[in-house]
Amino acid sequence: MKYYNLYLILIAFTFFSCNKDQTPWKNLILQDSLKDWNIKGGNATYKNENGVIIGTTVADTPNTFLCTNEMYSNFILEIDFKVDSTMNSGIQIRSNSIPYYRDGMVHGYQVEIDPSKRAWSGGIYDEKRRLWLNPLKDNVAAQKAFKQNEWNHYRIEAIADTIKTWVNGVAASHLIDDKNAAGFIGLQVHSIGKNKKNLGKQTLWKNIRILTTDLDTYARKSPLKPIITKNNLTYQEKRTGWKMLWDGKTTNGWRGAKLNEFPKKGWSIENGELTVADTGGAESTAGGDIVTTKEYSDFELKVDFKLTAGANSGIKYYVDTEINKGPGSSIGLEYQILDDALHEDAKRGSYEGSRTVCSLYDLIKADPIKPLKPIGEWNNAYIKSINNHVEHWVNDVKVLEYERGSEEFLKLVAGSKYEKWPNFGMLEKGQILLQDHGDKVSFRNIKIKVPNTKKKK
Repeated sequence: MKYYNLYLILIAFTFFSCNKDQTPWKNLILQDSLKDWNIKGGNATYKNENGVIIGTTVADTPNTFLCTNEMYSNFILEIDFKVDSTMNSGIQIRSNSIPYYRDGMVHGYQVEIDPSKRAWSGGIYDEKRRLWLNPLKDNVAAQKAFKQNEWNHYRIEAIADTIKTWVNGVAASHLIDDKNAAGFIGLQVHSIGKNKKNLGKQTLWKNIRILTTDLDTYARKSPLKPIITKNNLTYQEKRTGWKMLWDGKTTNGWRGAKLNEFPKKGWSIENGELTVADTGGAESTAGGDIVTTKEYSDFELKVDFKLTAGANSGIKYYVDTEINKGPGSSIGLEYQILDDALHEDAKRGSYEGSRTVCSLYDLIKADPIKPLKPIGEWNNAYIKSINNHVEHWVNDVKVLEYERGSEEFLKLVAGSKYEKWPNFGMLEKGQILLQDHGDKVSFRNIKIKVPNTKKKK
């Protein structure tokens, strides 16, 4: 009988050993310590009690984040959390805090914790930038998976340009987006403003573990159709009036600056990218500049651009390209695109630095402190022109602004290469142009927003 019992014990031991999770997880919470973590943003408090991190709300302070000291790129993260039913929270991934971005404000992907009736827990939000990327508007199963006032379990996979989430084992989000490749992980205590009713409310986290190696072995398939942001409007953009200016596939809406149709050579469309051919740096020797078929007055414009080494290009606006007009037919205000390190144009210009990347070409130098990504990576240009007030931004940071038609602006024009063009930069409306300067430069995610001018009845 005793041998039989020993046999059963051996079987049980073998069973539990075989079924024990062999995944090489790394625990991110040390017992009774917040070592390897730091607080950013506001003044909410955090403490570790027996391996449970407790975040507590404080009045009159912005969103607060307990962040890992270490930065993570590709990973699988699992975490348990419990949140008060009246509070909102989230888990930051691939997030950053940079001095020149809104004074160090935490920004980046957030996996939402949302106990409200909306129930978008597990959705993906872009904190302090693009806002909602993957809401759970149509994912009823995931909405129902969240448990009020109980411990919930998240699984988050961030591998290359794909982020997938699960709430208590139910697939919640599947996002394909390459805005951020790396950053810290952060636990959010949401701001309560002056609301004393939510003073002292707590959010709890435990069992935080991460996997950073051999991810293909452990990654799971998601049954959800992915939300792809490349050459598509985000949820938030659709709600706020943005439109695609290029569909990512065809030449619809564009033509050659001096043609009635799109150039037959010099430009290519491949993998959702609109690319100028490299012809040795000679301006407009291949396909020439391309312009929108429509004209725009007040607008907001977003364009992703990617430079090759030593390349030169630009985004022009308020352009008049009347065919066969002669010299100046492609003249307009220009957001400069340039490899400052290798192209000589960075040292030229009517005013020092006025031909560097992001500058108002030949007129106003962009702030030299600009968060540019390396050559070969995508940068985002944003141009806003409303009521003659114009701003240039790059990667969510404003680098210059000016007033069209102001005394200062007209003085700059008078001292520049543009002084020979009457009324330069003062068109009421014009086309938007992408420049062919003979260097390989790619564009994507071209979007525009035009103010609603309809009068209310």
